[in-house]
Amino acid sequence: MKKKITGLILLVIIMGAIGGIYLFTGSRNEAGTPGLISVSGYIGGEKTELLEDEEVQDILQNRYHLKTDYSKAGSLDMMTADLNGKNYLFPSSSIAEEYYTDLYGDPVQSEIILNTPIVLYTHRSVLDAFDSQGLITRNGNAYSIDMARLVELIQNDTRWSDIGLPELYGNVSVDTTDPAKSNSGNIFAALLANVLNGGQTLTEDDAAEIVPELQAIFGKLGYMETSSSDLFSQFLRMGVGAKPIIAGYESQLIEYASIHPEEYEKIKDDIVMLYPSPTVWSSHILIALDEKGQDFLDALLDDDIQEIAWKRHGFRTGNYGTLSDPDSLAADGIAASISQVTPVPSYDTMKIIIESLQ
Repeated sequence: MKKKITGLILLVIIMGAIGGIYLFTGSRNEAGTPGLISVSGYIGGEKTELLEDEEVQDILQNRYHLKTDYSKAGSLDMMTADLNGKNYLFPSSSIAEEYYTDLYGDPVQSEIILNTPIVLYTHRSVLDAFDSQGLITRNGNAYSIDMARLVELIQNDTRWSDIGLPELYGNVSVDTTDPAKSNSGNIFAALLANVLNGGQTLTEDDAAEIVPELQAIFGKLGYMETSSSDLFSQFLRMGVGAKPIIAGYESQLIEYASIHPEEYEKIKDDIVMLYPSPTVWSSHILIALDEKGQDFLDALLDDDIQEIAWKRHGFRTGNYGTLSDPDSLAADGIAASISQVTPVPSYDTMKIIIESLQ
């Protein structure tokens, strides 16, 4: 009898211990794995590969006990999306954060996590044609393009055949994502606005004169993608005839060369990155909507994650605005530093631009 009672007591103790462990891990284990906290949010599509990186996931899980769940959305679209159950937003510009603040008030926390400049992607034949027109400057292995001259070609309805490319149909233009929905298109519109404004940062006072010119340029593009990653993928797949030149992020080619070295080897002699002169920075900002979002923000600032973000995914972080050795990257033609930069217009000015291009 004594043994039975002792056994029952031990059983109760063991079951209680198991229940306590279950309650503890259950409260932390919304991700389905013991000890992990699930964080959910919207991200710009260009950051998908970074968050899917196995080493990044290991760091998030083992050091910070976090597992992230996300949905892709345009930087501006995510601000008006259903935020129920979301812990963070990860758009690609500070303009998006100001849009959030305009709609909902200040977030719990926000901070710039990643940076990348806007660039143009084109093909070798187009590069040579622009070079023949005096638009191209070479610095080492990196190429830059005179944006004022490029905009002049676009505004004058210059045909590709006029600059030595009779095999291409139509007029010189730059394909971009929808500036009213996606950050790369939005920031490229900001760059065009400054160029059209004589190189000066556009203000609300100048907008009335410049906006019609922007509308004319974007109005000729037809359907525009809402995801920069989708546009970049199409550019790589469809060839020079379909998309001679697009606007995107510097990070995209660096990441592609790192993740798909064999495919990059096949295209690297044709695909060319052009740095607009001037260009604009795209700042990828994490907007924390609650404490879980704050934990995720802190984790993404981990030194190892920041290094992976640059070396494998092309985002300039911390001290990576200037490179000591761009040749160490998998992609060719990366600028050692970004010096020709124009500021993005103010949020109020950008609202005028966005609304005019919807």
